[in-house]
Amino acid sequence: MLSGFLIIALASNQIAKSFQKIRLPLITGLIFTGIISGPHIIGLIPISAKDNLQFINEIALAFIAFAAGAELYLKELRSRFKSIKWNTFGQLVVTFVVGSIAVYFCADYIPYMREMSTAAKISVSTITAAIFVARSPASAIAVINELRAKGPFVQTVMGVTVVKDFLVIILFSICLAVGESLIAGEDFKLLSIVHIIVELALSFGIGFYAFGQLLKFVLSLKIIRPGKTVLVLLVGFSSYLLSHAVKDLTLEYFNHGIHMEPLLMSILASFFVTNYTKYRAEFINILEHTATPIYIAFFTYTGATLAINVIGSVIGVALILFAIRIITMIMGAYTGGILAGDPMKQNHLGWMPYVTQAGVGLGLATVIADTFPGWGDEFATVIIAVIVINQFLGPPLFKWAIYQLGEDRTKAQTPEFDGIRDAIIFGFESQSVALANQLRENGWEVQIATKLQQGSIDEPEGISITYGIKDFSKEEFDLMNADKTEAIVTMLSDEENLKICDTAYHHFGTRDVIVRLNHRYNYDKFLALDAKVVDPSTAMVSLLDHFVRSPQATSLLLGMEKGQDSRDVEILNPDIHGLTLRDLRLPGDVIILSIMRGGQSIITHGYTRLRLRDIVTVVGSIKSLEEVQFKFDN
Repeated sequence: MLSGFLIIALASNQIAKSFQKIRLPLITGLIFTGIISGPHIIGLIPISAKDNLQFINEIALAFIAFAAGAELYLKELRSRFKSIKWNTFGQLVVTFVVGSIAVYFCADYIPYMREMSTAAKISVSTITAAIFVARSPASAIAVINELRAKGPFVQTVMGVTVVKDFLVIILFSICLAVGESLIAGEDFKLLSIVHIIVELALSFGIGFYAFGQLLKFVLSLKIIRPGKTVLVLLVGFSSYLLSHAVKDLTLEYFNHGIHMEPLLMSILASFFVTNYTKYRAEFINILEHTATPIYIAFFTYTGATLAINVIGSVIGVALILFAIRIITMIMGAYTGGILAGDPMKQNHLGWMPYVTQAGVGLGLATVIADTFPGWGDEFATVIIAVIVINQFLGPPLFKWAIYQLGEDRTKAQTPEFDGIRDAIIFGFESQSVALANQLRENGWEVQIATKLQQGSIDEPEGISITYGIKDFSKEEFDLMNADKTEAIVTMLSDEENLKICDTAYHHFGTRDVIVRLNHRYNYDKFLALDAKVVDPSTAMVSLLDHFVRSPQATSLLLGMEKGQDSRDVEILNPDIHGLTLRDLRLPGDVIILSIMRGGQSIITHGYTRLRLRDIVTVVGSIKSLEEVQFKFDN
């Protein structure tokens, strides 16, 4: 069953990519594929998979909790504390209180509540409203990662999502403890609250200290990253194993099972590593590299295990509860946003990130089904129907909100070539000046951007200098005409280089961004921004290696052969579009090495057809290269 599921998950990833073409999130496609493959439609994933593959769900949920806790980096969130606090208040308190009241007054339209006593109706209403508050951190993180979103809105959303899911577990536990007594017609027992406090205290202490230290130990090991990744996943999975074991043992010996919440323990362990150890960068690096396969498995599994066969029978009640939840979330968004002083545009969209529900909501519904055998199954069926609706509508709404607020980091369209090859070099030093002079000798227009103030340096002759760069914002790039720039070179710290690459990627779609790397662990972050990375620690060894193995080619590509050079030329001449290489009339000493098309390198032969916007790498004499440049440009 496991091997079959993995094959379906791989196919799910490919199918889900087609959803991105219509601007739907990847996870919507994964869930859809899971539903189609599940037991209620095609049946490729049998109904028994829910139990047999539960360990996949638990590993994924623990990983998602790690990713959520890693977002709570206190130094970065300090400026957003006020917004997070009040938006959490709006989404938790307002949604819960108003939702409880609304569900109570709609009880006569909900079959399983219709014949209940007043006390029982109040209890079920509060339990339902508590589940309304539950959110899906996995969905939020998946959408944010897909869009590479960043900004105050996204920071607030992640802070509220993690804090709210922490608090909703406490809220639900209290509502359930009170409800068990009132629904059974018994007096409320104070001992139930004591049990809840003990369970939460154990979850907090073991998660923060025990699992936090265990994660720290794993990250301190001197082993390769795949090995650490496996150990990190096992640490997360062990939180579920510990929770199950403690519940079974306490139930056996004390007739009352103590339930430690594994999601809470995992979030706290991640929070500890992120804020109180030196391994934050490495931990985040592991999470980023592992996220894609985890999300593919989790959302495919979620789709396959959704009981969509019950939706038709409870759709009316589900739509009533769905409407109540949306209305209360909108009220909570405006309440929290206004109290926090957030921009009104952000308040208008502030409810959209919290629509999606998944693991936590499903888990809480299952608890009710197990606790109240009489009406619990019908309750869980309705809640599952609501969650299915939320799961389909939530991700597209969140994605649309991010687009509307301009916090997505998808690559901008590469600018059209204006006939002049421009380059911007960030950082003033001897290497940047030497590079600028060499580019100018090859016909490039070059400017150097520096944080230094005018008058503090001796200006090199013939090179334009832009002084006083502060935050590498779009406005500063506009002043340097970055929209007409073919290449950007960054020679500052990795943190500053990442800001430059992010702005160039998101706002300008610069064709070539070259980064001088400072620390190896940032390598993949630059690759994610389509940057070309030069690592000084290995560049010299690589260069010497190429000189030893292929001295002639290396000399040629480095421009060390007298009268010879190499050049990348973009096809802009419409007359060349569609021609094969064998039909081109090029100087006899010119060789075409490769073609780059749509970010992919093409192995060339005589019958390879050229396309507009292809980037062709050619080698030959300087005079011949000028002829090729002229031919391809016009």
